[in-house]
Amino acid sequence: MLINAEHLLQYQRCKRRPFLDIHGEKSQRNAPNELLLKLQQDKKAHRLGILATLTCQKPDYPRGNWEAGQAATLELMHQGVEYIHQGVLLVNNNELVDEVSYEGYTLLSRPDLLVKQPGQSCFGDWMYVPANIELGKRPKQEYQVVIAFHAQVLATVQGVTPQTAWLLLRNKNTDYAVDLTKWIPQMQHILEEFIQVVESPDPPEVFISRQKCNLCHWYNECYAIAQSQKHLSLLPGVTPVRYTQLQTIAINTLESLANTNPIILENLPGFDAQVAPKLVVQAQSALQRRPLILPSPLPTENITFTAPVELYFDIEAQPDLDLNYLLGVLVVDRQTNTEQFYSFLAENLAEEELVWQQFLDLVWQYPEAPIYHFCVYEFDTVKRLAKLYHTPYSSVRPVLNRFVDVYEQLTQSVALPVESYALKAIARWLGFEWRDQEANGAKCIYWYDQWLTTGDRTLLELIQRYNEDDCRATYNVKDWLVNFIQDEYNWRLA
Repeated sequence: MLINAEHLLQYQRCKRRPFLDIHGEKSQRNAPNELLLKLQQDKKAHRLGILATLTCQKPDYPRGNWEAGQAATLELMHQGVEYIHQGVLLVNNNELVDEVSYEGYTLLSRPDLLVKQPGQSCFGDWMYVPANIELGKRPKQEYQVVIAFHAQVLATVQGVTPQTAWLLLRNKNTDYAVDLTKWIPQMQHILEEFIQVVESPDPPEVFISRQKCNLCHWYNECYAIAQSQKHLSLLPGVTPVRYTQLQTIAINTLESLANTNPIILENLPGFDAQVAPKLVVQAQSALQRRPLILPSPLPTENITFTAPVELYFDIEAQPDLDLNYLLGVLVVDRQTNTEQFYSFLAENLAEEELVWQQFLDLVWQYPEAPIYHFCVYEFDTVKRLAKLYHTPYSSVRPVLNRFVDVYEQLTQSVALPVESYALKAIARWLGFEWRDQEANGAKCIYWYDQWLTTGDRTLLELIQRYNEDDCRATYNVKDWLVNFIQDEYNWRLA
């Protein structure tokens, strides 16, 4: 069986995924979503940009014939080629890797680059070090483990272990040196764990982690299993660390967590006096399928109110361009019983300053109106845009003082029977629906990228409609929260 760097990369993200990649039914995989396709395109473009600055040679061999690939790579290494792109290196069954034998397995290494350096190896007065081109801007652990895998296989092939390997990150082309004396032992430990997992007759337990799972092609299968089991990972606030701690005290179900005294949890790793009671109430809310007031909610005087005029604000951004291209504002005038949506759209990077000024002009037309948003991004972005475009402090500070984070107020006040406190999950629980059912933030990133490439204006219209629906969803959630809190406290005082 072949073990490659991709196996170790995915194992660090999810122990279950590589098991399914090897043993699972391929027909059960999800199709790649738009964000994943865009990330793949971005990584390809980043790689091509770096390779264009180097004079590289690539081994020539029949596709999938790894033995031929290694032979072609070794020939280039014997020639002393300066840069070898996607060379193939193999450690076959029973060969020793740092005095460890991986019987029954072949280690396949294909680093982005093999870079010639001075030294002594089986090739002569030179040696090679591996380098990988990564899309991230920082040297994540998973990147360093992968490059350590390449370095270890390379060491077996050339007869000498490099001390350093390199990551070429998307951060002003900064090269990051990886200390292999630290990372090779950690990689070996992860590799041994991985082998134990794939040799097991059953896959590792399901654990749904939204950020990590959403791009995985096994997401639908794992999510269906988690739902059928009523798995605790579907409960907001149950992190991997907290889940492990709950298991140690035999809390494995919603019922058991809902009936737990929070004091029992407070001193466990990952918990404290605030987290423990909140998580217990969260379990009770899910079990009873109704919203509940948290043990220590915001004081009622700090809960938002209903104003004569209210603004609902949402931003769409293109992270890789550092561009906030759409500032959407829904103006709700309760005095005239009207609603008006304003979509300030930058069709390219140069127009960001224009839409920023259009936003400021609009919100200053309503100097007393609260500005509602969902999560901190809008608040932080307004501060950043003000600094970027040298907006006077006197024009921005009063605007920021009117910002009200609906997410913060809701999550500090109530527990909802939802799997996530994302805007979509909450608004849909309330019965609100987006006009484009499949639209989401990731698709907007993809659509805007396609707009820049194709000039298809229907893509901009899809984004604008989604942005308006986000503002209207925030409006729905905010009104529900105000009414629920008022009803609860009126009932308690009756």
